Amino acid sequence: MSTLVITLAPATSGLADSYAYVLSADGHSLTRHASASAALLPAPGRAGETVALVPARALSWQRVTLPPGALGQPARLRAALEGLLEEHLLDDPATLHFALAPGAQAGSPTWVAVCDRAWLRAALAALEAAGHAADRVVPEFAPGPTASGQLELTALGTPDEPWLVLASPGADLEAGTTAPATASQTSPATPTSALTQTDAAPALAVLPLTPAIAAALPPATEGAPPVRAEPAVAALAERLLGRPVALQTAAERALAAARGSWDLAQFELASSGGQRALRRASGGLNSFLRAPQWRAARWGLGLALAVHLIGLNLWAWQDRQQLAAKQAGVRALLTQTFPQVQVVVDAPVQMERELARLRQGSGSASPSDLEPLLAAAATALPAQPRPTAIDYERGALRLGGVALPPEELAAAQQRLSASQTTASVQDGGVLVLRAATADDAAGGRP
Repeated sequence: MSTLVITLAPATSGLADSYAYVLSADGHSLTRHASASAALLPAPGRAGETVALVPARALSWQRVTLPPGALGQPARLRAALEGLLEEHLLDDPATLHFALAPGAQAGSPTWVAVCDRAWLRAALAALEAAGHAADRVVPEFAPGPTASGQLELTALGTPDEPWLVLASPGADLEAGTTAPATASQTSPATPTSALTQTDAAPALAVLPLTPAIAAALPPATEGAPPVRAEPAVAALAERLLGRPVALQTAAERALAAARGSWDLAQFELASSGGQRALRRASGGLNSFLRAPQWRAARWGLGLALAVHLIGLNLWAWQDRQQLAAKQAGVRALLTQTFPQVQVVVDAPVQMERELARLRQGSGSASPSDLEPLLAAAATALPAQPRPTAIDYERGALRLGGVALPPEELAAAQQRLSASQTTASVQDGGVLVLRAATADDAAGGRP
C-alpha cells in the first residue's frame, strides 16, 4: 500500500505555503520526497494512505491515569482529561486538542499528546480542501521504549535553529515541548532543569540544541547508540555532544513515524469506527507484506503453502493412479470374461448386457424378467390391497392401485432388498418394481 506523509507547518508559522512530503510505494522505502504547495502534492494512489505528520515542537506530552468508566464516552473522557491536566498546562484546556496513547486503559498511567486545537483543525482542513484528506495524524516523535534500551538523541532543524529530541527508555524527563500553546512543565528559560529525571515511564523531550543542554546531558555509556542527526545540523551536534553521529534525513524520520501506532485524530477529529478498522487492517496487511521484520514469517508462510500445495498435488496424483488401476482391472475382467467385447465404453453396463445375453441363450430367467418380479412382489407385499392393474415393460413391473402407507412401503422395500429388487411409488398410486442393477448399487437410480 502506497503512503503519502505530509508534514504540517509548525503552529507559530501559520498555514503553510508549501509542505514537505514523502511518498512511498510500500510504506517502508522512499520513492520520492520534496516540498510542494497543497494543490501540487502527489496522490498516494487509489489504495494508498495519506498521513499528516505533526512536528515534535507542536506537541506536549503529559502522563495521566484515566478514571474508571471514561473510555468509550468521548464527552466524559474529554472532560476528565481537562480536569486532570488543567494545572499542568499554560493554556486553557478548552483550546487544546488531546489524544490518548494506543491501548490506553482506565486505571493505568497513559500518555496524552496535547497540541493547539485550532491550529491542527485548520492545518487538516487546508489539506482536505486541496484533496488530501488525512487518513491518520501521527506525531513526529512519541514517548515509549527506545530500540536500544538507552537514552537516544536526535538532532534536527537548521544551524540557525537546532533542536535536540531526547527519548528516555526508563525515566520520565520532566519537560514539555517548546510549543507556545502547550509548553507546560519546564520553561525554555531554564533548559537544564528539563533533564531532571524520576523513576517513571519512558519519556520524550524537545529542547534547543545549545552548549548548556549538551553539558547537562548524562555521559554516554559504553555501547550507546550514535546521535541521529539531520545533515544540516550533523556537524553541530557532533561538536556540541561529543558523540558519533548517524545521518537521518527528515524524510526517513517521517516515514518511520508514519509506521507507528499513534493516531492523533481523536475526539472531534476521529474517523468512523469502520474507517479506523479498515485502516488498521490495511496497515497490518501492508506491514506483513512489506516490513523487513516480517520477512522470516513471510518466507515461512510461503514455504508452508508450497509444501501443502505439493502435498495436495501428490495426494491427487495417487488417487488418480489408484482410480486408473481399478478402471483398468474392471476393463481387463470384462475383456477376459467376454472376449467378443473389443471396445470398452462402460464396463459395468456392458458386463450386465453380456450376462443378460448368456441367460437368454441358456433359457434361464433374469432377475428383471416378469416371473422373478412377480414372485418378489408376492413375497414382500402385503395381501391387501390387491393390484388393480399389472403392466410389465423393459424390466419394470408396475402394479396399479397399490397405495401403501409410508411405514408399509418402507417395510416392503426392506424385504425386497433381500431379493435384489427395488420398489418406488409413482403418481396415481402405481408401485414400480425393478431388479437391482450395477447402477442402483452405485446410487445411479433412485
